[in-house]
Amino acid sequence: MNLNLDQVLQTFIAEARELLQEMEESLLRLEQAPTDADTLDAIFRAAHTIKGSAGLFGLEPIIGFTHIVEDLLDRLRDGTLAISEELVALLLASGDHIAELVEVVAARGEQMDAAALARERELRARLQRYQGPDLSLSSGPRTDGDVSAEDDTQVVSGLWHISLRFGPEVLRNGMDPLSFLRYLNTLGKLVSVTTLVEPMPPAEQMDPESCYLGFEIDYQSTADKATIAEAFDFVRDDCVLHILPPYSKISEYIELIRLLPEDEARLGEILRDSGALTPQELEQGLAIQRREVIETGAGSLLGEILMEQQAVEPVVVQAALHKQAQTQDNKKKESRYIRVQADKLDELINLVGELVIAGAGVNLLARKSQDTALQEASSLVSELVEEIRDGSLRLRMVPIGDTFNRFQRVVHDVSHELGKDIALHISGAETELDKTVVEKIGDPLMHLLRNAMDHGIEAPALRQAAGKALTGNLYLNAFHDSGSIVIEISDDGAGLNPERILQKAIERELVPPGASLTEQEVYQLIFEPGFSTADAVTSLSGRGVGMDVVRRNIMALRGSIDLDSRPGQGTRVSIRLPLTLAIIDGFLVGVGHDRYVVPLDMVQECIELTAADRQAAGRHNYLNLRSEVLPLVRLREHFGLSGGKAKRENVVVVQCAEQKIGLVVDELQGEFQTVIKPLGTLFGALHGIGGSTILGDGSVALILDVPAFVQQIVRRESRGVLA
Repeated sequence: MNLNLDQVLQTFIAEARELLQEMEESLLRLEQAPTDADTLDAIFRAAHTIKGSAGLFGLEPIIGFTHIVEDLLDRLRDGTLAISEELVALLLASGDHIAELVEVVAARGEQMDAAALARERELRARLQRYQGPDLSLSSGPRTDGDVSAEDDTQVVSGLWHISLRFGPEVLRNGMDPLSFLRYLNTLGKLVSVTTLVEPMPPAEQMDPESCYLGFEIDYQSTADKATIAEAFDFVRDDCVLHILPPYSKISEYIELIRLLPEDEARLGEILRDSGALTPQELEQGLAIQRREVIETGAGSLLGEILMEQQAVEPVVVQAALHKQAQTQDNKKKESRYIRVQADKLDELINLVGELVIAGAGVNLLARKSQDTALQEASSLVSELVEEIRDGSLRLRMVPIGDTFNRFQRVVHDVSHELGKDIALHISGAETELDKTVVEKIGDPLMHLLRNAMDHGIEAPALRQAAGKALTGNLYLNAFHDSGSIVIEISDDGAGLNPERILQKAIERELVPPGASLTEQEVYQLIFEPGFSTADAVTSLSGRGVGMDVVRRNIMALRGSIDLDSRPGQGTRVSIRLPLTLAIIDGFLVGVGHDRYVVPLDMVQECIELTAADRQAAGRHNYLNLRSEVLPLVRLREHFGLSGGKAKRENVVVVQCAEQKIGLVVDELQGEFQTVIKPLGTLFGALHGIGGSTILGDGSVALILDVPAFVQQIVRRESRGVLA
């Protein structure tokens, strides 16, 4: 396989995954709105596109299985079958299997295991139970507008129908009308010929040199429409000719229209290229349109003209119009988006990070040089680097809604498994964050949703007894706050029981008996390894494995997780994450000989401590900030730094999750573009540090984890209240 073909195959795999995701979302919508024809059409188009694209590579397993699914969808579209919960579940399972077949292709040479093959056999059997006698595996899919026997018996019979009216000059021009019929017999078989005598005048008015003949012909032939029309080329200008194709040809035309390349072709060209319209019919229709424009200043639509002339069937025109609209939409999408490999984007971000570090070094040298022109040039370069940085990071920002929407299927399947009626409500889907964060947050969110459905939302009988609606509600919400993104998972279930959680924790020796914990500290016990309040182990939960992994994965993203609950009302889990893991705007501070970076988005203000403030803060670790109590964290004491206190101290006021604290530092050194470098596993237990960065002089500064400091203050205050 050459490189170009390999790239095309990778494109097919990526597009098939996207189409299957769209197909799944549409199926879930269809279950809620069974009469939505547009959604059903979207599902059919997705399956049809996957089958057609797979045909380009000869991927027979995908083609064969998707064809059966397509047949079932076609029966749903023409009303032969009705949408049901069982059918939607079957189609969702079929979509999963198609996805599995696509992944086999992506794995290059791997074969499906025995379990997957058994699932396919079962799915094929279940799908074929819905097939009627007219839907064999060899038949092509039917389409919207298929003509039934009641509409036109000639079309259903599989015969061409030719309606022919000779003009009066045919005989004078030396043409024999019967010779055309004889020629048609060489291309096929004249099944039925009806001679029309109505146009003939009375014998006394008849002109022996004029032709009054007309025929209605049922014709069997494998020739295409253009070939049949060519039989009448010599009398094209002196006859009225309509050629109506059989049903099989109408289906073929529509299928060919769908498979045409997505070029910006006009309606007439699409019909001509599919064979539904001959070049002569197209030219005749265009001539009528031009004449109308000249005579009236406005011409009819070409599709309407062709249908009036009976040159082409309305369903075929509709298919061509749909193809035209689809092509235009796809062209617009292609003009807006371009596929870029993720590793190339990551490489760009890394290079931009190195550029930021190098730029900081240049700025430092420029300041030391006292050269005004060099400083101005360096400042301009810094501005450009900052714009490049922001633009590069925006390339990796994606809406979190794509991740949220995938959970619709999870809620659908799990709620059926648990025998609960659960609705998922999504808000804030347009909120954007770094693609890397999105990829790594999917599994923690999945586990939290499953826990909410299993432990949180009650069974219908319990909800009814509690005076609640039978349908439980899950809420997924995302929003920006103080330079971070907050994701909330909440439910209207039974809530958590703090006493039971504490009792289980004591039984598992996670806390000593008689321990005095705040409500929030009790809730945090849920995230301890091996903790579970489930009475029985199920396929979803009860083993005490998962919530500790959730917290560990979120902390690995420099994030935090909090839990709040109200008994009988529900539970809310809040996850706070950084917008990006690569580059941030920071505020550089100094403590002794060390320097630290505070994320600039969290900085509210900076104030200098007066002598009186220093004396008061030294006793209570609080500061009166405009009649507001501000808790303080002294970085020198927190990190155990050596050396005496500085003569001057400053407070950097930061805010996180609506909680303000003050970081006491020695120096304020200004804003700094910060390229985040991980510290590694050796420093994983270092509290209050979220990473490191390289300064312009080559030294290392640590990045402060502000949420960790806020949590420390909250715990300190809570314990003070309990005491």
